[in-house]
Amino acid sequence: MIGVDAMGTDAGPAALVAGAARALKAGLKASIVFFGDERTLTPLIAPHAELSNARIEHCAGVVAMTDKPMHVLRRGRDTSMWKAVGAQKEGRVKAVVSGGNTGALMAVARMQLGMIAGVDRPAVTALWPTPQGRTVVLDVGANVEASEHELVNFAIMGEAFFRALTGKKKPTVGLLNVGAEELKGHELIRAAARVLKEADPDMAFYGFVEGNDISQGTVDVVVTDGFTGNIALKSAEGAARLVGGWMKEALTESLVSKFGALFMMGALKRLKEKIDPSSVNGGVFLGVNGVVVKSHGGADEKGVAAAIEMAANLVGKGFRKEVAETAALVFQRAGNALEAAE
Repeated sequence: MIGVDAMGTDAGPAALVAGAARALKAGLKASIVFFGDERTLTPLIAPHAELSNARIEHCAGVVAMTDKPMHVLRRGRDTSMWKAVGAQKEGRVKAVVSGGNTGALMAVARMQLGMIAGVDRPAVTALWPTPQGRTVVLDVGANVEASEHELVNFAIMGEAFFRALTGKKKPTVGLLNVGAEELKGHELIRAAARVLKEADPDMAFYGFVEGNDISQGTVDVVVTDGFTGNIALKSAEGAARLVGGWMKEALTESLVSKFGALFMMGALKRLKEKIDPSSVNGGVFLGVNGVVVKSHGGADEKGVAAAIEMAANLVGKGFRKEVAETAALVFQRAGNALEAAE
């Protein structure tokens, strides 16, 4: 059972409802519970036969995009976001999808679900299209800064997440840096690299990767702080939309180009699907004791469906236990190595 916080998004509740219907129509095997205003949601759900068994849990309050996390924690207990995450804590839903305020959702998830043992801060993931398929990038917005300890945790979480998502036993992991050489970057990132290299021999640690390596799929998991990751993500989304706009303009500027586009329709459709940011929508909050997926606030029904499908795919996966066990072992090894050096 998937809980959907249907309120507080830029696109409005209609996109959340249509996205859930799209996911079910595509074969999703899950029940949907919408959290939000019943009078608003009921007429939106009614036209979708796929949602005939969906339930609504009425919530009077809505978390606005401008609300500060502390305000929501103190006074937001009647909101759709709080109640959706609370339903997961109580075991009434197995995962939560929300397109609302990212900071507030992170704070609510941390307070209600708690953190995985050994993890101090959660990280938000992004799926990045590459020639090989997808690369996981984290953090893309939860932490403006990240310490050496937190970058190591992000690497451990990203590795476990990629394994749970794809089944690949030994995903490759890289730290995003200004160069691939060992002496490049600030001391913090070099220290994180040393810990991963020396204290986690089971990880397929590649070393440093650069910005162009993300789209090339050089590694399966790219680790960075939320400030850098968010800028990289938004830049890539903007570039994809720019290229898409140029293609549309070029293929519709004359009768000849329109005629040529008819012959390339199938190939163009496949290309559009590859570069469409909606196809990889859905950032997982790694580190919290639950499955919480953040959908883009302006996501259309296709993007919402992708986020709901991702949430459903993660239900029942044991990667959180793996993260706790690996983190404890890695930091114990790192501490032992430091003591031996002293």
